[in-house]
Amino acid sequence: MFKKEETSVIKTILGKGCVVGGDFTCETAARIDGTVEGNVKVSGQLIVGAGGVIHGDVEATSIVIGGEIIGNVIAPERAELITTAKLIGDLKTGAIVIDENAIFQGKCDMNQEEADPAMKAKKRKGAAKTAKRSAKAALVEALAEVKESTEETVENSEEQKEQP
Repeated sequence: MFKKEETSVIKTILGKGCVVGGDFTCETAARIDGTVEGNVKVSGQLIVGAGGVIHGDVEATSIVIGGEIIGNVIAPERAELITTAKLIGDLKTGAIVIDENAIFQGKCDMNQEEADPAMKAKKRKGAAKTAKRSAKAALVEALAEVKESTEETVENSEEQKEQP
């Protein structure tokens, strides 16, 4: 519980006018109002203020974007783009909120459990088995209907032959 609390309280602030020329890593929640020319990795929540600029890929537990990010973003819990946000890049998240007038140009992937290749293979295998069972059941049902129809046709033919 302490870990979650620690990652949600902002302890690191990159102020307006500050420029980081390289990667930015933080073990707690952070707010960026300056510029980062590199990748950003934050263990907790990341807030990119209205004046914040990031030119690089971003990883954070959750993110609120008010400034500009040119790069891909991974935020497994949640991503929020407020009205002043500009995101040019792909976004991978569990939940997304995009306010009116926010700019988002890229692809959004919200299938977090699909990210694990082993999970994908397992799901495909399960889906294939279900499809096979469904196809087999449909085939058995169709054959039973054909058999009934054939038997009815034969009975009707025999009744017609018996009538003078």
